Amino acid sequence: MRAGMGLHLEQTQKLVMTPELRQAIVILQLSTLELIDYIQQELEENPILELREEEHLVAEDREEADDFDFEWTEYFADGSDLGYVPLPREDREEARQENYPAAEGQSLHDYLLLQLKLAVRCGNELKIGFFLIGNIDQNGYLKISIKEAAECLKVHPGEVWRVLEVIHRFDPPGVGARDLVECLLLQLRQYRDVPAGTEKIIRHFLPDVAEGRLAKIARRLGLSLSQVQAAVDFIRRLDPKPGRTFGSNRDVRYIIPDAIVERVGSEYVVLINDVAAPRLRINPHYKALLHQDCCDSRTRKFIEDRLNAAAWIIRSVEQRRLTLYRVISCIVEEQREFMEKGIKYLKPLTMRQVADKLGLHESTVSRATANKYVQTPQGLFELKFFFASGVGKRDGSAAAESIKKLIAEAVGREDPSSPLTDQQLTDILRQQGIRISRRTVAKYRDEAGIPAAGKRRRYD
Repeated sequence: MRAGMGLHLEQTQKLVMTPELRQAIVILQLSTLELIDYIQQELEENPILELREEEHLVAEDREEADDFDFEWTEYFADGSDLGYVPLPREDREEARQENYPAAEGQSLHDYLLLQLKLAVRCGNELKIGFFLIGNIDQNGYLKISIKEAAECLKVHPGEVWRVLEVIHRFDPPGVGARDLVECLLLQLRQYRDVPAGTEKIIRHFLPDVAEGRLAKIARRLGLSLSQVQAAVDFIRRLDPKPGRTFGSNRDVRYIIPDAIVERVGSEYVVLINDVAAPRLRINPHYKALLHQDCCDSRTRKFIEDRLNAAAWIIRSVEQRRLTLYRVISCIVEEQREFMEKGIKYLKPLTMRQVADKLGLHESTVSRATANKYVQTPQGLFELKFFFASGVGKRDGSAAAESIKKLIAEAVGREDPSSPLTDQQLTDILRQQGIRISRRTVAKYRDEAGIPAAGKRRRYD
């Protein structure tokens, strides 16, 4: 067969990822806070875009200023009817609230340095104290040894130890410890009535306390199980991370819901949170320039490009709002029992089910629910929360979260001296029509943060 070259015309269909389509995908998967930052950046780069609300507010303020145009300075300059005599006024800067820096929460290091300056007077000891406090992490633990600190400061280790003992008496109790045992022992100094054996348990049996092996501790120390239980309960009241109560306002993270579900009568209404994300519009001034002959070709080309970009952003934001509304409305419809009765009635739901019902692609549903939250009558939840796997049930299926809730309720009703084992929890769930294995129950129990039966047992 002879090979040759030629030209052939044919039609094919393929998806081309244009910059506009890529931008729409990015906007769809942004959360409310991320969308605000994205819009703010576009407003700075594109002069065609502007905020719709601000434009109306400026117009209203301008109208009010025109209605109340009055020479108040001339009125008060007279002062004849008020007995007021104007005095010469000094021009000086007024004290404004915004001129003062915002007060933040006191950090752990600042709090310790304040106590150090009150407790230590010697310059060398202050230098050592500053160095040691600088090596205390946010949990309150000293991350350097005495020998290393002495080598860095070129002083005797005994001097470092004396200053560290001073820091050990600071508030919060346990700060400056080098490990968990020392932290708990430092906190024991703050109490007078300590159960018998508490110090020995802290020094030698913390792993056994974590595993709930109280009988072993009782045999080793020659104490009764009730005495060991009292000591363990006291130890669990201590703070293993004394520095975590300190921090700044920057550590606070707020969640703004992307949508709110409210009950109106017998129906649930979905409200997209448009307050946080401002509405956009196209500046009419630049739009009018395109219909005039005052612009050269380069200016016209720039305005057309910016106008098309602005129109696509507005279209993408509106498409995001519509897609989010449809997805959340479908979730609310499928999880109606959850909205009315609580987490025990959460149903298994997959993104494919929502996508098939709405006629969307599964990836679109995934992007629409990514990093987004919804405020429901049952509380604030991430949208991914509603897409939960499930197990078989007598009258359908049960979601994993609802099973965790049932396990937690069963554990809450148990006898502490004889806690329910995983097999007993499995039997209880099967009596309620939930077909589940013991291994799955143990998995859900761990995910719910519930210890095993041996660790939950009490000997009071």
